[in-house]
Amino acid sequence: MYAFVTGPLAWLTFIIFFAGMTYRAVWYFRGLNWQLDRVAYKEHMAYGIKGALRSIFFWLIPFGTHSWRFYPFFTICFFAFHIGLLFTPFFIYGHNILLQERFGFSLWSMSDGAADFMTCMVLVAALFIILRRNALPEVRIITKPYDYLVIAIAVAPFVTGLLARHQVGNYNFWLITHILSGELFIVAIPLTKLSHFIGFFLSRAQIGMDYGIKRGGMKSKGLSW
Repeated sequence: MYAFVTGPLAWLTFIIFFAGMTYRAVWYFRGLNWQLDRVAYKEHMAYGIKGALRSIFFWLIPFGTHSWRFYPFFTICFFAFHIGLLFTPFFIYGHNILLQERFGFSLWSMSDGAADFMTCMVLVAALFIILRRNALPEVRIITKPYDYLVIAIAVAPFVTGLLARHQVGNYNFWLITHILSGELFIVAIPLTKLSHFIGFFLSRAQIGMDYGIKRGGMKSKGLSW
């Protein structure tokens, strides 16, 4: 079972991930229309790229935008959740052993204590994000069971990984469950709301280009709108 989930099933998982992400990106760019968006992307590319990079940069910095500063506690939880979600899997010792076995290379590995801390950080942040969805009326009204399912898919590899590492109960069961939940998470990225993994950069770039070209970025130089 271990050989199957870390071999053929893993390859299928990554094929779906990369194919799905490519489709998402192509579909997004093909959907842009300067006549509808009223932004001449190609004709004013230099201004657009400057605006896009500026938008992405400040939204990647905690408290870098007015929106991040408006809800400081949520901002801390949001960044803690995403930093742990993105970086922890790459630098866990067990994952790097698997990389070495399958592909002949490995990355720097964090200590077991640091891995536990990052995992707990993800779980605590996820808990507060869920509580926020229930506490704030403006968020609760747009929250559906689907949103909780997406969060569960994202945190499942961390829960199962923690149980496997500390050998709570049957180690082999939790190990296989951890691998399967991780592969489910990867497959779910292009197929669910988790696609904001790439969608964030695409949408922020578009909005940044919009503002960089049309909404004062060029000081209305030669543009009819």
